[in-house]
Amino acid sequence: MIITVWKMHKKLAPKMPGISFHREEERDGVKVKLPKRYKDAQNDIRELRENCFVMRAAQLFNRMPSDVRQCTAIESMKIELGKFLATIPDYSLVRGYSKHQDNSLIKSVSECK
Repeated sequence: MIITVWKMHKKLAPKMPGISFHREEERDGVKVKLPKRYKDAQNDIRELRENCFVMRAAQLFNRMPSDVRQCTAIESMKIELGKFLATIPDYSLVRGYSKHQDNSLIKSVSECK
């Protein structure tokens, strides 16, 4: 997902509806502008929307360090992304052990920052 959004930003992949890029502050680099959330929508509609590709991809891309988002070449981006992901602990479920925490990359990245 992260690489796909990066490619969209660099115009190496077609842009999906709902994904637009903006720069809030120079030091933060480019981020995806998250689509507006509808608080009045039914719970199941809200949940579907929160779990769709556009929302998940945007959240992941925005949580990446700026040096990952600002890479100019795909190979350097993949290297920087790999370095960053190597710092994220993996709490995969193992049979016979209790669940430590949610293994969501979005949550893990937020906790590491």
